[in-house]
Parts: sequence; structure tokens; C-alpha cells
Amino acid sequence: MLRPRIKLLAAAATVLALALPALAQDRPTSILPPGFGDTPPPPVQNSSAPSRVPSAAPVSQNNPQASNASPEPASPGAFSDQSATSGGAGEAQIAESDSLTSADVAAADVAAADVLEPEEVPDQARRDPTLVGRLDPASIGLGSEPFGAASGPFLEAAMRRTEGALPSRWLHIALRNALFARAPAPFGVAPADWVAERGWLLLRMGEADAARMLVAGVDVADFTLKLRQVAVQSALASADPAALCPLRGDMDEIEPRIALLVDAICSSLSGNAETAAGDINQSRRQRRLGGIDVSLADKLVGAGANTARAVTIEWDGVEQLNAWRFGLAAATGLAPPERLFETASLPLRAWQGRAPMLSAEQRLPAMRSGAGLGTFSGQALIDLYAAIYDRTDPDELPQSDAWQLRMAFAGKDQDTRLAAMRRLWDKAKDPLEREATRAMLGIAASRIEPDEALDKDAPELIASMLAVGLDTEAAQWIPLLGKLSDASADRCWAMLALGSPDTLGLDLSATRITKFIDRNSNDDGRRGALLVAGLAGLGRINGASAMKLSDRYGYGFARSDQWSQLIDGAARRGQGGTATVLAGLAFKAGNWRGIPARFLLHSVNALNDTGQGFNARMIAAEALSRS
Repeated sequence: MLRPRIKLLAAAATVLALALPALAQDRPTSILPPGFGDTPPPPVQNSSAPSRVPSAAPVSQNNPQASNASPEPASPGAFSDQSATSGGAGEAQIAESDSLTSADVAAADVAAADVLEPEEVPDQARRDPTLVGRLDPASIGLGSEPFGAASGPFLEAAMRRTEGALPSRWLHIALRNALFARAPAPFGVAPADWVAERGWLLLRMGEADAARMLVAGVDVADFTLKLRQVAVQSALASADPAALCPLRGDMDEIEPRIALLVDAICSSLSGNAETAAGDINQSRRQRRLGGIDVSLADKLVGAGANTARAVTIEWDGVEQLNAWRFGLAAATGLAPPERLFETASLPLRAWQGRAPMLSAEQRLPAMRSGAGLGTFSGQALIDLYAAIYDRTDPDELPQSDAWQLRMAFAGKDQDTRLAAMRRLWDKAKDPLEREATRAMLGIAASRIEPDEALDKDAPELIASMLAVGLDTEAAQWIPLLGKLSDASADRCWAMLALGSPDTLGLDLSATRITKFIDRNSNDDGRRGALLVAGLAGLGRINGASAMKLSDRYGYGFARSDQWSQLIDGAARRGQGGTATVLAGLAFKAGNWRGIPARFLLHSVNALNDTGQGFNARMIAAEALSRS
């Protein structure tokens, strides 16, 4: 059992803030100040702190699925290649359905359209900016107050230091849902600024639609400078330049380099072609921007009524993709060259996956990487392949992935379906591609009858089901674990020991655990460390057993630092949102190999203890399936 020595979260915020560089400035002159693109340092470790491991927690069941104004830190700019460091509707918190529906996106579009021509709004029609979001926090296991009495400035600092591209797909989903929840703004931060911080992190995660809907949830009259900056970013990420028009009067303050071009775009959209042409020409004379940036705006202006302007876009010589270039290109149906995405962030690529003006073929690579991150659901990827299937020449279909996907679901017998699934699994070599393929095949995998003859396929079938949250279906393999070969049995048992709804029929004895650890001792014993961390965090083994294994194998679970004290304290106070944000802060590495097992332990324990047991189990199982 633990002997917690955890200070109040609000007080601890001061400690963490001292360890972080300054993030704010009063009047930014650019929307890419220091602090946004910097790689944050790892959490400070304190080897002299008392030893601690998580206390035992009960086995979780499936989840059913006013403040003072603060300084206004600047948001990243439209012209930075770091404008997104990790959109679209993503995976639901429980199974494979989208949290953000087409109706939600349509509602956001209507909201954006409604503010193009500002009108006087009666007081009774104004919305409260202190309560913005689309998900009911209680329905996703966060309770009515996900952030409790946590300090707003502390949460802002933690969110600002969080990487956009998380190594865990299920942690991405949990964090996205927490940021998108309809919960009161924490104390110490202006409500509109709180919306801005949430929206900015969502953008960096590739969640363009969620960010846009948050921004649309605040009346323009209540925008702060920070929220206006994030609104510019969300408009570009969503390939929706019309959403810039309500901000055009403030553009000289937000980003003066694009002010004239925004005026031109908005004039064109309102049918004033002559004014739009004049603004474009004046912008060229001022030479504030390079040729490609003005040309993209000119092309968008040319799409307006009565412009008689035709512009050809040449990407030769362009070496960097940024939010401005992406947003305007995608809005006109242009896909930037593939070479530019090679140096762009993964989340920026995820924006392309949901760009409505691009074809299914143009969106496919982006949606595949986005599905691996957690930005898109497996079902969204299936739908895209279905569109490609319908457009493919019948003579070319048998060689296509769309055909293999169809066979995985609709093959004449189980052997045909399995053969198609094997081809798709084998083709996905990149870790993100593989996880996207698992998510795409999760439902198909659940339709395969468990059979000991499928020894080699069992691990991928189970991993695919857990990738979409089909834990009950995956648990149907438990009775066959003793009939599989050692290698397959180890992989399947480890994932099910962590991801199954309960432990019925599972051997979680010390003998079984050490047998797994000893057989997986290569790779520095990492899989064994993650297994023990996940079991301890979920309360499926007690703290004493975890400490004994940690001491024996050198896992270092007894080490404590500021981060572990903070996340344990958030869990103790029932702050599910705070715990999720802190888990995201710790998961900085680009893959699971860079995540210390003790970070997984504290994160899973905190999520499990704050009513997010389902997400905790899926994250723990994912650690084993992807390691």
C-alpha cells in the first residue's frame, strides 16, 4: 500500500510552473512565440522521495459510454511548420463509433456561418462561455466536475507542454474526450482562454473538428486575444477560410501579415470582387508574404463570384507546409505535394484526412495515420475505403486494399475472411499503419470464431478487437489460452489480463506473471515491466506484489517525482480531467519504447480510480499489443 505524500494540486502547480519556461506574454507580435514549438523537458525526478507503488484498486467494469482575466499567451502562427504538433472526429470512448457525429460538424458549420455577418444578439440569447463543450462528462466517466478545484494556470501550463502526437491511441481518445467535455472552467483562468487552451491542444492532436466546435461554442463578442488566435488556427485546420471573416477586424492584432489577404477572401465570399482583387494586389506590393502564400489566397478569391481570376499554384521551391498553406490549399481542393508532409507533423497530416474538398484517394494516407493516432475511428477508415471501392475500375479491384477489406467482412467463409485480414495486417509495416489496420479490422476480427487452430492469428485478432474496444468479444479467447503455443499464449494472455472486462478464467498468479517476464526477457524486459505496471495500476495485483516484482527485476516503481505526486493527488481527489491531462503530459515519446513503465502505472491507476476504468484497461492492453 502507498503512503501518499502529495501536496494540494493548486500549490503543486506553483512547483511545476517553476520547472517550466515562461509561456505567456502580454501583447504578442507574432502567433509563434517561444514556448509553443519547444520540446518540453521530461518530468523532474526526485530519487530521494519515499518509495511508492499504487494501492490496490477494485476491478473496473466497462464505462457506459468564473475567473479573473489572465495574461494572454500567444498561439502558434499560420506560417510555422510547428503550427500543429500531432482533424476530424475520432474514436469513441467505449467502442468503435465516432464521438463527433456528422450532425455535430454540421452544427459547427452553421454556427460559423451564422457569425459571418455579426448582428446584435439579445442578452437572453448569449451563451455562457464558462461551460463550453459537447460531451457530457458524467457519461464518459469524468463526473460532473472533471477538474474539481485544480488551478487553471497549472492546467494550462500542463496542456501547453503536452505533445500532440501521443504514442497511445487510447490515451489520445481519453484526452480528446476530456478536453471536449462540457465542464466548468477551472478557477484562475478566463473562461474564453480556457476554451482556447483546450482548442489549441486539440489542434495539436489533429482534432480539427473538435477544436472548431469548441471555438464555435463561444460568442465572438466574448473572444479574448488568445481565443481569436486559436480561432484562426481552427479555421485553417478545418480548411474553412470563411470562419476567418468574423475575425477580420482584429487580424492586424492577431497576425498582421495575413490581414489584407483575409480581407480579400472575405470580400470575395461576399461578392465584392473588385475590393478582393485590390487587396490581393496591395498585399503583393507590400511583400509581407512569399509568392505561394499570396497565390493560394488569390486562388481562393478566384473561386468567388464574378472574379474572373484563374490562378495556377506551383509548389516548386516550397519547402515547408504550414497551417496557412494547408488550409487554403485544401479549401480549394488542392492536396499539397506528398514531400511536404514528410517534414510536417503527424497531426497536421490528420487535418488533411478530414478536409471535405479533397478526394477520398487524397485523404486516405492522412486518414490512415490519423486512425493510428486515434484522431479517426476504424469505422471512418472503412467508410473511406468504401468510397474508394465504389470509384475503382472493376478490373483493378482484386488488387486493391478496398477489395481485401470487403473480403475481410463479406468473404464467403471464415478462411476467405481470415486470408484477407492477414494480407492487410502483413502489409502494414509502420506502427501507426498497423494500429490503423487493427482498428479497421476490429469488428471483422470479432466475427472470427475462437479456435485453437488459429494459433498464429490469435494475437492479431485480439489486438484488433481491443483496438476498437471490443473487450467482451476478445475475452472469448480466454478458455483457449492453455491450448495455444507458448509464444501466442503469452501475447494473448498479457493483452487479455489487462484488457478483459474482468479476470474470470485468467491466471494472474505470481508464477504465471514471472513465467511471462522470463520468456520475454529480451528487449530489456520491457514487456514484463509494462505488464506488471498495467496489472498494478488496474488493481489486478496488489501493491505489495508489484513492489516485489519491481525490486526483483529492477522496474523502479518505487521512484517518485513531482509528476507522479500530482497525478496521484488528482486521482485521490476524483479529478478525472486533471488526471487525464497529466497522463497526456507524461506520454511524450513518439512510441511506447520511450514511455517508462512507472508512467504507465501511475496513469492507469489514476484513470482507473477516477471512473475511467475502461480507458485505463484499453491503454494498458495497448501497451502490450504495440510493444
